[in-house]
Amino acid sequence: MRLIKGIPNILTSLNLLFGCMAMTNALYGRLEIAFWYVIIAAVCDFLDGFSARLLKAYSPIGKELDSLADLVSFGVAPSAVAYTLGCGEVGFIIAVMAALRLAKFNIDERQTTEFIGMPTPANALFFMSVGYIAERFPDSFLTQLFAENWVLVAFVFIFGFLMNCELRMFSLKFKTYAFKKNIWVYSFLFFSLLAILFFQIKAIPYIIVGYVIVSIIKQLSDVKQ
Repeated sequence: MRLIKGIPNILTSLNLLFGCMAMTNALYGRLEIAFWYVIIAAVCDFLDGFSARLLKAYSPIGKELDSLADLVSFGVAPSAVAYTLGCGEVGFIIAVMAALRLAKFNIDERQTTEFIGMPTPANALFFMSVGYIAERFPDSFLTQLFAENWVLVAFVFIFGFLMNCELRMFSLKFKTYAFKKNIWVYSFLFFSLLAILFFQIKAIPYIIVGYVIVSIIKQLSDVKQ
């Protein structure tokens, strides 16, 4: 029974392990491998929360370990990608802002059904996928765009701000599956799946930007109501 209760922490530790592997591979220029390690880390991050709820195995150490693992996988690893792509030490601002984001999340009781500020996994997916595209598709538009260092630096600061701003961003944690109450989420997921189907990983940076735009539109719509 004790071993079963430890499953969430084991999964969180795997998240941290794969985050470390992503970071080192990114620093050595193996950006495609780094991307897949972060994907595995994200799966472990999802499963640790899911298993904790299923097994009712919540613990203070699990909460702290989760934040530490997320900082490495979704903060330090994308910083390493930005560094390798030519951003230099400025890229590690991502890690600093991710740490601030995670610390605020742990004490912010408003973020039970939605996020306030961009979640760190979304931030990581953006930079990790940009790194993947840069290595795999050197002639693509995004690769050429982010070859301009000022563009990369600008996105580092923009995403650092988004992680810590007061923008309400929808999450995929459903209280109910009714379509009318989740129309924004279902619509976003539908178009995201279509984009992945047709453009594969090259669609991810656009999906993350779309996530921000849809969240802004949704918040403005909620204010008017």
